[in-house]
Amino acid sequence: MHRLKQPVSIFFAVVTLHLTVYSQKDSGYFSSFDGVKIWYQVKGIGRPVLLIHGFTGNGSNWKTKPVYDSLLASGFKVITVDLRGNGQSDKPHTPEAYANDAEAKDLMGLLKFLGIKKYEAIGYSRGSIILARLLVLDKNITRAIIGGMGADFTNPMWPRRIGLYEALMSDTVKGYDDFRKRIVTSGLDRLALAYQQKEQPSTSKEELSRIKQKVLILCGDQDEDNGKAQDLQQLIPGSVFVKVPGNHGSAVGTKEFARESMSFLSK
Repeated sequence: MHRLKQPVSIFFAVVTLHLTVYSQKDSGYFSSFDGVKIWYQVKGIGRPVLLIHGFTGNGSNWKTKPVYDSLLASGFKVITVDLRGNGQSDKPHTPEAYANDAEAKDLMGLLKFLGIKKYEAIGYSRGSIILARLLVLDKNITRAIIGGMGADFTNPMWPRRIGLYEALMSDTVKGYDDFRKRIVTSGLDRLALAYQQKEQPSTSKEELSRIKQKVLILCGDQDEDNGKAQDLQQLIPGSVFVKVPGNHGSAVGTKEFARESMSFLSK
């Protein structure tokens, strides 16, 4: 009987490990700090990388991009999420629901819920604006890739943000009619999107100057939709800026974006 103790204990240890690895759902809803339900998906079992989508998007957008497959093929754990007001997540219709770094708090809470203590992250477009808040607020993020973003979001009165908000709240706003029509015909929640713009966080230049994590800035060579990425690089100490082919809509889907991301995360 004594000879069986070690094999039996090893057996139960293996079973316990198996249950620990596979008991956590790879997708579902997380109830955030204010009760808003946030939809997430997890793939892979390696080093965790959080992907943060852009305006009017959702977490599934990443699955069509080469960087998503590259991360999984390289053994990373990939977390995608629908930010509040988007995709399958709840879409509150009050501006307060999007204020005071609500989206960053959602992401920090989700990662804690998933048992993730240290992580890396990739943001694109508006997702990079939220990622900047994580770099300021969350000590658990170790490095970040900021995609499709210049320095314009550091301005609390950014004209583009205000213009998008007004276009979503009005029947017509000069210069934004095509954007508004696209939102209406797509069936997206216009009010939720409007409040995301109204309460969109700005990260000050002084806050950016205190960032200690390693940061890579990737931007298309035809993309200045959100200002110049070179200007943002100058605001974040030690950050690196790399151009990839494409405009604001296409750069994130290039093999070059994936290649530069993997090179940075592998260092």
